[in-house]
Amino acid sequence: MRDRLIVGLDLPTLKEAEKAVRELEGAVSFYKIGYQLAFAGGLDFARELASGGTKVFLDMKLLDIDNTVAKGIENIVKMGMTMLTLHAYPKTMRAAVEAARGSELCLLGVTVLTSMDEQDVIDAGYEYDPHTLVLRRSEQALHAGMGGIVCSAEEAEAVRRIVGPDLAVVTPGIRPAGSAHGDQKRVVTPAQAIRNGSSHLVVGRPIVAAPDRRAAAEAILAEMQSA
Repeated sequence: MRDRLIVGLDLPTLKEAEKAVRELEGAVSFYKIGYQLAFAGGLDFARELASGGTKVFLDMKLLDIDNTVAKGIENIVKMGMTMLTLHAYPKTMRAAVEAARGSELCLLGVTVLTSMDEQDVIDAGYEYDPHTLVLRRSEQALHAGMGGIVCSAEEAEAVRRIVGPDLAVVTPGIRPAGSAHGDQKRVVTPAQAIRNGSSHLVVGRPIVAAPDRRAAAEAILAEMQSA
């Protein structure tokens, strides 16, 4: 399970991120770096982690014209990243898959953010409810040749039926029982996420904001193991 838990280094400074990694050494082998840390020196830190054999999930949610996405991915491949997110738009995914061809980079299509509910999706102009939109984008990601999907664990079981056993189904919005949801709206416990078919669980604040980060990570790993 240790390789299936991805800890989100959603922290304001590189110093704090380095401290978190030291505290979690031996318990965690996979980290997510997103916007907050990326713009505080996190990209160089991502390279450093990867060069030392640690798995890194670069959460950039790329979306742009095909050429811009492709050129960005060519450089991300050189960084040694394990996973990368982009929005699950068919043209974008096809361009990304072609740019990453021959590398070990796992491209993940972001379907619907776990902070969004049905009203949020309607407000964004989509004609589908979140569940339907997630499934539609999962089908499109599969056909584009993507390495996996990012979705809520609420949808993981249905997504798994679409994408089959081999694609990654990466689920954020994981909250241990009794913990605060924060700005997440579609949340699931670690054990239920595993039972639903998630291949990887992304956990940020419940670990990095905990008084004892290592104990928090180990508790989540134990819950995953019990699923």
